[in-house]
Amino acid sequence: MRVFLSAGEPSGDHHAALLCKAIRARCPEAVCVGLGGPEMARAGCTLVADMTQLAVMWFLRVLLNIHRFVDLARQAERSFLDERPDVCVLVDFPGFHWWLAWRAKRHSIPVVFYCPPQIWAWASWRIRKMRRLVDHVLSALPFEHDWFVDQGLTSTLVGHPFFDEQPDRPSVEPGATDSPLVVLLPGSRRQEIEANLGILVRAAREIERQVPAARFVVASLHRRHADGIEAELAGALAGRGPRQLVVAAGQTASLIPQAAAAMSVSGSVSLELLAARVPTVIVYSINPFAYVVQSWLRHTRAFTLVNLLAIPDPIGSLQPVWWPPRTLAAADPAMLFPEYLAVQDPAATAAGHVTQWLTDPQARQQALAKLEALAADVAQPGSATRAAAAVLAIAAGARPEEVAETVSRVQPIETATYQASA
Repeated sequence: MRVFLSAGEPSGDHHAALLCKAIRARCPEAVCVGLGGPEMARAGCTLVADMTQLAVMWFLRVLLNIHRFVDLARQAERSFLDERPDVCVLVDFPGFHWWLAWRAKRHSIPVVFYCPPQIWAWASWRIRKMRRLVDHVLSALPFEHDWFVDQGLTSTLVGHPFFDEQPDRPSVEPGATDSPLVVLLPGSRRQEIEANLGILVRAAREIERQVPAARFVVASLHRRHADGIEAELAGALAGRGPRQLVVAAGQTASLIPQAAAAMSVSGSVSLELLAARVPTVIVYSINPFAYVVQSWLRHTRAFTLVNLLAIPDPIGSLQPVWWPPRTLAAADPAMLFPEYLAVQDPAATAAGHVTQWLTDPQARQQALAKLEALAADVAQPGSATRAAAAVLAIAAGARPEEVAETVSRVQPIETATYQASA
């Protein structure tokens, strides 16, 4: 059994590594090869090339690196020809993976998307491409599973891999300490950090005024990100942040369970915060033009995954606008994590939420109870194990209903039932 895995970002590298381990545990003779990063390599996947260094944002940056993506696609196709895999598994990173899926399909290799692209949010017109290039979707979230099925794709709900590694719950509830920890999460991409770090730091300064004993840590993914953050704190943001502020690299997973509250940009990290039951404010700075454009393109009522899981009927078009609001709109009370997609500075408003959680025990307990209820519903581990069972079944030529039956026998979750493609 030969499985080709491809992941293009650090989070995808992590999810693919967990999947690789689960595949090899279930089928020791399976050989995993592919494109990815250091975690996949440590999990036993033979890398054709390291692709995680090319995790880029914005159209211009993609164009500047197009030759490198083309070369990676050619290397992958050469691997298909030299030793044909039984299945090709793609993990997120849709732009490049459309190319790879096309190459796999033309060599009659089944294509599986694990943690599929969120086209239900921004790019629903790509569903035609997905129907053409993808044989089976392993959906991470219940509402996206339903959406893919409604759009005529074969989908099996396996759950989100972020819940596979549940954080250790602290013995003392973080909000009960005399010096509560507030974690600041400015993102995993340089552009996100540049746009949002100042907001989080100014909000932390405001929280400190109300809760002098509070401690703050900026959690960065890599040391190179931490170096840039520290330079910014010593330069443009000097004197604007709280006194007790440190920067930690590569410690996000251990810091989150210790946090009494968090302020974060939108992203998959919100699922980690849910799993650890950390009350969180989500902020994302956006320029006026981008705000208008997203109002015409976005198809979800919220932009944070936790909120999409919490609200009924999360997928639906927004009311398009021709200009951004002049003032910061209040957070929707239906959202478990107050979220602000903001042209204006949301620092003071974000600080207000955190200050309330730190100083008002009743407000904190209400927030924790809502998180507990949602986590009990959706934060169930076993995604990689279920996905491995599905991948091996697909590689062996199983029909969709047989794949679903196989998955249901492996740490089943109630909603992981097969629904036939339209």
